Amino acid sequence: MTDIATITPNPAIDLSTAVDRIVPVAKLRGRTQRRDPGGGGINVARVIRRLGGDARAIYPVGGAIGILLRQLLDSEGVTSHTWRIAAETRENFFVDEIGAGKQYRFILPGPRLGETEWQECLKLVAAIEPFPRFLVASGSLPDGVPDDFYARVARIAKPRGAKLILDTSGPALAAATAEGVDLIKPNLREMRELSGSEPSDAYEWETAARELVERKKAAVVALTMGHLGAALVTREAILRAPPIPITPRSAVGAGDSFLGALVWRLAGGAAIADAFRLAVAAGAAALIHPGTELCRPDEVARLADQVTIETV
Repeated sequence: MTDIATITPNPAIDLSTAVDRIVPVAKLRGRTQRRDPGGGGINVARVIRRLGGDARAIYPVGGAIGILLRQLLDSEGVTSHTWRIAAETRENFFVDEIGAGKQYRFILPGPRLGETEWQECLKLVAAIEPFPRFLVASGSLPDGVPDDFYARVARIAKPRGAKLILDTSGPALAAATAEGVDLIKPNLREMRELSGSEPSDAYEWETAARELVERKKAAVVALTMGHLGAALVTREAILRAPPIPITPRSAVGAGDSFLGALVWRLAGGAAIADAFRLAVAAGAAALIHPGTELCRPDEVARLADQVTIETV
């Protein structure tokens, strides 16, 4: 039985390359070319698969890009549960400028979904048998999908006894937390939008997360804070992990790697502090690679030994 299913309403194929310099007008010849399946829930499922687990990925497919997306996931051994949409699945584009050590990220808008198309996703989720213990809803919502889409997913998950894990932003995040979810994974920008506050240090960020827990917006807040590290906040405790001393090369996939490792360990019955430790290591492991690479298991294991967990 698959204990974990992920939902990605707005998947993509991530195309990445590297050039010496970025200048206008001139033809910029890429040194590399890489295509990866993309989108929050899809990346979470890929990380879980890499770490030795199993997760069913639920996502729409449209046109030739959608077919390629399914093929790429099949090649990684990720189980897909898809439905067809009329418009083409989107692509994103990432360029590393080698000379300047900078990365440019072009996120394309993607297709617009009609009501019958996004309703089909809810029908697929409701029909899962046996229902997963963990349901991970992650990523942006396509045009045409209502802001309360993830809140509707929460209303499907609750009666089935599943834990809903959410990683999104803006109105979609606000609507879902108004319904109440089991775990959210905001970054600092998303946390600022959700809390309506302007924290200035790690303690204030953690306090804002604790207020969300106390207001029953989420049972757990896993807050990624960039240079401040990460925090995991429950009603019982606040755990803080300072950043691991690494040299970041790309931010693509770090949050998804963090969440994938966290959910994988929780689904395996690990204590929440142990799951948090592996999540921090997985996020850091994604940061050290250029382009669109996710974390690698050997590097996650190595970096986990460097993670320090503090009880605040």
